[in-house]
Amino acid sequence: MEEAEPPECPVCLQAYDAVSVIPRVLTCGHTTCEVCLKQLPNPFPNTIRCSICTALVRCPNPPSSLPKNLDLLHFSSTLRSHRSKDRTVPRKDGDDQVPFPFTLKSWSSELSRKWNKWIFPIDCVSIEGEIEEIDDDIISAKASRSYENDYLMSTCCGFREKQALGLVKVGIFRKDTRGSSFLSYSYESKIMTVLSAMGDEKRNHLEKVLNVSLRVNNAGKACGLWCNEDSGCVYIIFKKVDSPKLIDWVGIEKLNDKDKLDADKIRGMAIICMEVCEIFCSLHFEGLVIGYLNLSCLSFDNFGHIYLNLFEVFSAVKGLAMVAQEIQQNVEDDCKRELLDEQFVLISPELLRQHLARRGSDLDGGNFEYEVGYASDVWTVACLMASLLVGNSCIEVLRSFLHASIISLNNEYDFPSVYKNTMGKISSLLDFRLGSEFSFLKEILLRCLDLNPGNRPALTDLWKSLRKIVIKPEFDIGQHLKLEAKNENSGPFMILGDPLWISDEIERDSVGGLLKKDENNELQVEGDVGISVGNFKCIELKAHLDCVTGLVITDGFLFSSSYDKTVKVWSLQNFTCIHSFKGHEHRVMALVSMEGFCVSGDYKGFICIWKVEFPFSESPVVKLDEKTDWRFSGIHAMAISGREYLYTGGGDKSVKAWSLKDYSLSCTMSGHKAIVTSLAVSNGILYSGSRDGTIRLWSLSDHSHIAVLGEDRIGESIPISSIFAEKNLLVAGHENGMIKIWRDDVVMEQKHIHEGSVLSVLKKGRFLFSGGLDRMINMLEMADEETSDGVESTSLGSISCQSTIIVLVYCEEKLLVAQANGVMKVLMPP
Repeated sequence: MEEAEPPECPVCLQAYDAVSVIPRVLTCGHTTCEVCLKQLPNPFPNTIRCSICTALVRCPNPPSSLPKNLDLLHFSSTLRSHRSKDRTVPRKDGDDQVPFPFTLKSWSSELSRKWNKWIFPIDCVSIEGEIEEIDDDIISAKASRSYENDYLMSTCCGFREKQALGLVKVGIFRKDTRGSSFLSYSYESKIMTVLSAMGDEKRNHLEKVLNVSLRVNNAGKACGLWCNEDSGCVYIIFKKVDSPKLIDWVGIEKLNDKDKLDADKIRGMAIICMEVCEIFCSLHFEGLVIGYLNLSCLSFDNFGHIYLNLFEVFSAVKGLAMVAQEIQQNVEDDCKRELLDEQFVLISPELLRQHLARRGSDLDGGNFEYEVGYASDVWTVACLMASLLVGNSCIEVLRSFLHASIISLNNEYDFPSVYKNTMGKISSLLDFRLGSEFSFLKEILLRCLDLNPGNRPALTDLWKSLRKIVIKPEFDIGQHLKLEAKNENSGPFMILGDPLWISDEIERDSVGGLLKKDENNELQVEGDVGISVGNFKCIELKAHLDCVTGLVITDGFLFSSSYDKTVKVWSLQNFTCIHSFKGHEHRVMALVSMEGFCVSGDYKGFICIWKVEFPFSESPVVKLDEKTDWRFSGIHAMAISGREYLYTGGGDKSVKAWSLKDYSLSCTMSGHKAIVTSLAVSNGILYSGSRDGTIRLWSLSDHSHIAVLGEDRIGESIPISSIFAEKNLLVAGHENGMIKIWRDDVVMEQKHIHEGSVLSVLKKGRFLFSGGLDRMINMLEMADEETSDGVESTSLGSISCQSTIIVLVYCEEKLLVAQANGVMKVLMPP
């Protein structure tokens, strides 16, 4: 396929650009470059004949007053950027990466994009009561506010205000105590750090549990992930269901297990167990084995269908784990039985053996060779059905079997004989309760309870047998359906209630929740550069007597401006102050630089241009005066475009362009309705931010007004305090603590990350830094444009400072911070 050519002028056949071949739109709708419009003949005053449609149209003089064809400019620049990428030599690993030595990130961008959608805000969950550290694996909570997950677009992944929730711990965040005390992880960063340290197997397990909410209708809803910042524990959020439990229904029935069941009750219980089979089959196709079950795990929904509460499954597992831990102590048998009665669960023999073996105990001296699999749930469902049919007598038999299996671990114990005796008792009870009419049901239940999982039928076979009870075969139009079921050879699976997964903390060889480090003490993250451990060195620079308002680096020196009316020069080698410029008589408000020169502007509108040459001069090369009157507050922001123009914005609501060739005022750009607080230059465009809440775009070639951002947002005129521009990306900091990220003229993302005005924003590589009135430096990582439809950012953490942050500058693995107390900080590798 041939490569597309950039759009060109129909007269001179030159490709359009924003500097020399500017596309201008005629009133007939066609476009011609500005240079050609000046040269075309004018048959009448202020008219021109279109070179495409030959229509006579009005053309003002000069043609530069015609509107630009911004779509053609954007399309042309896009094609040129793609061509430049194709011609670029492939980069080596690590090129164009910014190695922030104190960055908290320890995970890949791919992991971040995958899991960000599951992270719930910190303020949407509140824990009920006080929690003890030893009992924080399974806790109850409630929703502080309504929340819906916009990423997943599913009602099951949100909740209403005050809804009851259940929290299951999946990990603990532990901060590296060797790091700096004022370096703190963000809320999202804590969760991502725990996830990154889990390993692929555990993350896959967690992902399966979360996806069950989207794919299995009648299973408990896991909404997402939440972190308790007090304890550092990360939890899965489950919605609790306020509906009758199956155990309550069984209690209301008060079955007399000495009487024979009538056919209607058997059919009713068969319907319940059919629905349980359907739920378990759906979970099996998701690769999950439930393994543990009690009657509290099953509830009825609003239409009387069975609902599996996954939070109760985890609670049952937690209870059994506590019992297993207690019985290993020297506790009397009566106390052990009491504990088991309180935490009674239906658990298959092979899973019970695995559960105990992981705690240093084993059944039958290790001779038990059966493995856990999908057939383990067949045993569990059959036990549930038997318990419903027989009643308390069956539950007592199963409880006695569990007692004998666990309590007699340290004694000689013939497990197969005890199991055979238990199944004999259950067989007798089923005989009495079912009678000869339902003898086939007893036979399949006993097959399901076979000690060897390989001899057990599939769940679908059990489902078919139960369906025969509900619908007579001659009336069942679905009896010939081919139902699929998972078997032991159907691929990998995970046990939902694996106790080792619950409250399994991050491995001890990790520090602060970070991944394992190599000999060079660097994190090895696939696809990213090495990032050192979370500590760093901080150097304080003290020379100014008041608020530091500007920082720039040029020609190997650091320059800083201040309210103390000076501009100081610092060595980048040892960070000592080597000179002080004293040409201002008022507070210096802004500072910019270009090669060989440093430019400062003060509160009364005076501009000093200093030559960067050692030894430094005591007086500026040029001193300019804006000649503002008493109503305005001088210069508030400055920017430079190459060596052509200096731009100033201030209290008179205008932006001025000063020629750097003859130091004259070239033009004044008006349009803002309040003080111009910030200026930025990028990609042929001058951006100006104002307290009127708008950002205006001006052409660097002719200083014409291009567009205004934020003006059409009714009720959102929040004053702008800082901006940063890079290519077609614009970041704006607002006085309410919010940052907005624009791409071209579209807001791609907005976040409230500060408590107060955002006075400085800085983007370097994929990382975005912001500082403001709340004395915090926040760090975010932005997603790669090529792998994201929008601009997504992940909060990495924050750095606390002693005073308001005014300016942020990055240079050679160092972050320089200007503060309102006159102190500057240099954050750098130790």
